[in-house]
Order: sequence, then C-alpha cells, then structure tokens
Amino acid sequence: MGQFFLAASAISGFLAVALGAFGAHALKQRLSADMLAVYETAVQYHFYHTLALLAVAVLMVGGAQGLKLSAVLFLVGTVIFSGSLYALALSGVKVLGAVTPIGGLCLLAGWACLAYAAIKGLS
Repeated sequence: MGQFFLAASAISGFLAVALGAFGAHALKQRLSADMLAVYETAVQYHFYHTLALLAVAVLMVGGAQGLKLSAVLFLVGTVIFSGSLYALALSGVKVLGAVTPIGGLCLLAGWACLAYAAIKGLS
C-alpha cells in the first residue's frame, strides 16, 4: 500500500509543478487578481500536501503501520481542496468554493490521523 501512495505523491508532485507553471505563465494575464490568488492558494496547498503524502508513503514503505487513513485523507483532501480551487479560478463558478471546505476537513483529518499514529507508535 505504501508503494501506491509513493506513486500517488510522485504524480501529485508532477501535477503541482505543472499546474503551478501553468498558472504563473499562462494564467497571469487571463485571471483577475482575486482568481489568480485563489489559484495560487490551490498550488500552495497542493504542494504542501504532496510533501505530506510523500512523507507518509516513505514511512509506510519503511514498515510503519497505521498510516493508511492519513495517506487516503491527504490524497482525497488535496484533490477536493485544490481541485475545487483550480476549478473555481479557471471557471469563475463561485459555487465550487462551497466544496473546498470538505477538502480542508479531509486535510485536517489527515494531519490528526498522522498525529494519532505517531502518538500510538508507528510500528
């Protein structure tokens, strides 16, 4: 299972770089300052949680137990949180912003699960 999340973090990192570059080069002149800020927030959180997922995946590959839920929540949370912000910035459809907090809650839960696993002992 750790290898799956390791691959997922690699793909997520690739996408974070690509989407960040796309925003910096292709969208700078096309989006309003507000929507560009939303897009940049999506990229930042995408990167942060790609790194968190990578760390959890490395621990899992190393034999640490009890991290699967944290990894799932980081992955799902990143897709929902950053994905909804990307979609909002690119489409301007404000209702997409209503989905973002669900992703944020998943990310918070991922961090809580990671803390719980660390306190309980990773192995």
